[in-house]
Amino acid sequence: MNKVILLGRMARDPEVRFTQSAEPMAVCKFAIAVDRPVRRDSGERNVDFINCVCFGRRGENIGQFFHKGNRIAVTGRLQVNEYTDQSGNRRFSTDVVVDEFDFCESRNDSSAGGYTAAQSAPSPAPAQPDGFYSVDSDTDDEDLPF
Repeated sequence: MNKVILLGRMARDPEVRFTQSAEPMAVCKFAIAVDRPVRRDSGERNVDFINCVCFGRRGENIGQFFHKGNRIAVTGRLQVNEYTDQSGNRRFSTDVVVDEFDFCESRNDSSAGGYTAAQSAPSPAPAQPDGFYSVDSDTDDEDLPF
């Protein structure tokens, strides 16, 4: 099984080119910056920059609607390519071939620099001594949709 799921930010603006065939097809290349888990011993944060490629209409959409810094989720497969460089050396490249993608922030969030939990999440009520939170007694069960 070869399946990759990534959530991160666009590391640069996507680059869209079209094939030179009878029916040109979009080829979109971009990189996603994905956070690694925080190291316990040092608290250090690291980021991996993962190259992605997307074809056809999906590639056109990514090129049109995403820019550097936007959050994106992609699903695809890992592909290793072999080629010979100008010096005659064998080289390998590893890309994620994107099958699906999702927007992870609204237009308003991206213009404000991204989503932050402090901006939109209300602060919870203080915890009770047993570790549970109190619930408003004003909640009317009639208003619940189920």
